[in-house]
Amino acid sequence: MVTSPMSDPKPKQEHPLANILINVIIPVLVLSFLSKDPDLQEKLGKAVRPWHIGPIYAMIVALALPLGYGIWHFIQTRKPNFFSGLGLISIALTGGLTLYLWNPDGSVKPNAGLLFGIKEASIPLALGFAILSSANTRNPLLNVFLYNDSIFDIQKIENKVAELGKTEAYQNLLRQSTRWFSGSFFISSLMNLGLAQWFFRAFDHQAINALEDYNAIVGKLTGWGFLVIGLPIVLFLFLILRRLLKGLNEITGMTDEELMLPR
Repeated sequence: MVTSPMSDPKPKQEHPLANILINVIIPVLVLSFLSKDPDLQEKLGKAVRPWHIGPIYAMIVALALPLGYGIWHFIQTRKPNFFSGLGLISIALTGGLTLYLWNPDGSVKPNAGLLFGIKEASIPLALGFAILSSANTRNPLLNVFLYNDSIFDIQKIENKVAELGKTEAYQNLLRQSTRWFSGSFFISSLMNLGLAQWFFRAFDHQAINALEDYNAIVGKLTGWGFLVIGLPIVLFLFLILRRLLKGLNEITGMTDEELMLPR
């Protein structure tokens, strides 16, 4: 018996709120509120709370949450997720860099701000170059984010382009859009580098609570970094979408409703 397509179970979709909550919000809260060392709090004459587990355990928990979520998501969907993969790379870099920066005596290496800034800038920078280099390939990375068959009626568009003999103009439009999109990641990279320098500007790497302060800064960078990366990308995506629609209107003569799939 052949199973009809209608009877196939739909793959489980990643909930965007859960993604943000587990990958950003909860790790920020963990690093901000759980990092205090109980022994150090007592020595300083400050109150010790039940949630004070120390900087090492707080960092482990903060990294384990998105790591565990990424593994769970892969098990549920049985296929890799582009954004989850980036998150896992970021977690590995954060964990590895933290192990390098933390000294056995409880201090932090003096170049922590610069190195963490480079780490924060590296992923959007690499993505920007990857998107830019894909502009002249058959599968530009713009298709992953925006110009795909879940939004546009690509088959209808390409049939119309071929019918009108405007393939070159169509390809030029997609290449230009890809270059514009890569620019948003370059901007995010610079902003992340600057943001790290700003938050680490007054960091005392030899303070008695240097590890706690380090975790607090990493927590702030995680939260603010999400906005710094997200806002330029969302803005550029909107501008590129309008530019794409206008360009496709001119090339094909089709309306916006004809270009995009019905919702």
